[in-house]
Amino acid sequence: MLTVNTTRPAGPAGRISKVETLQLGTAWRDFGYVRIHTDQGLTGVGEITHPYRVDETCRLAEAMGRRHLLGADPFDVEEVWLRMYQGDFLRGGDIGGIVVSGVDQALYDLMGKALGVPVHRLTGGAARDRVRVYANGWYTGEREPEVFAAKAKETVAKGFTALKFDPFGAGLHELERAELRRSLALVAAVREAVGPEVDLFVEGHARFAMATARRLVHELAPYDIGWFEEPLPWTHIERYAELRQIAPFPISGGEHFHNRYEYKQLFATDAVDIVQPDLSMAGGFTELRKIAAQADAHGMVVAPHNSNSPLCTTASVHAVLGVTNFKILETFDGLLEPYVFEAVRGALPIADGHIGLPTAPGLGIELVDEVFAEHPPTHRFWNMFADGWEKRNRT
Repeated sequence: MLTVNTTRPAGPAGRISKVETLQLGTAWRDFGYVRIHTDQGLTGVGEITHPYRVDETCRLAEAMGRRHLLGADPFDVEEVWLRMYQGDFLRGGDIGGIVVSGVDQALYDLMGKALGVPVHRLTGGAARDRVRVYANGWYTGEREPEVFAAKAKETVAKGFTALKFDPFGAGLHELERAELRRSLALVAAVREAVGPEVDLFVEGHARFAMATARRLVHELAPYDIGWFEEPLPWTHIERYAELRQIAPFPISGGEHFHNRYEYKQLFATDAVDIVQPDLSMAGGFTELRKIAAQADAHGMVVAPHNSNSPLCTTASVHAVLGVTNFKILETFDGLLEPYVFEAVRGALPIADGHIGLPTAPGLGIELVDEVFAEHPPTHRFWNMFADGWEKRNRT
């Protein structure tokens, strides 16, 4: 099982004959992709974006392709997943987890194309006609209440019924008094601007000490937020449940875990109310369904994290259509330059805060090499622990 089996008859997609990677530079971050070819002339694509280490994910994807994918049948997804994870001694972690996730997406894309059906027909079908999404990245710029309020109104005017933002600025562990007041003023301004019917989700970026997180739970209570995301570092996962007991709103998290094994402690400690696996980090379609099932068994709903490109947004829509305990999907698509959508041709559009049912075979996306050539990776970095990170200044 840990070696490529070429003795069994291949499925309708044929066997994998080539694995390549591409990178696309944007003003925010570099996006990474894996493209897998078969000897039947089919290609499947997946996203392998890492916020800061796309070079590394691309190199590993190419190396793992040589070790574990060439000659394999794309329909043997469970076996391929295990071969990459166990055979490559990954044992979790971000770079390996992202590569496995992107390869898994590409395999499902190949299967869908070979069968002439959308990927969601292979991952549980559709339990809904459209997927509700929320906007992130809309608040870049000056951290002033009037600025946040105006941008929140603009975003809601586009049809979004839910917004997420990090009001806390730079820093780690604690907030100075002035910073605390400013952060809460931003939340108050956004809530007043959008009214009571719009869901607001507050991001903590896993950076507060317990005492600060405890205070924030109380201070955020008047603003009727939909969840407080990652209030504590995941090195303190055992204290999440303690925070949940005093929170008048749900606690969410999970984007930093890369497979069912890393999720074990989150479920064992009842750390969150809302689980947030990322399709391009948590193991692809193969793992996301298993994680969602575990969440369901623990009375939790699923709101996938997605700070990647429109390819991951589209793939995530396929993934969640059949997840019965799905809540809402994150999107950063409004933050991106128009050429990103030209590079990932066929990405699903957002309309009125929702994404409709996909109909094209596979993921319905093709990578346009010419656009990639025009926009090479930038290797920029923004540090969310430095002043001005919310402006997404690049260095």
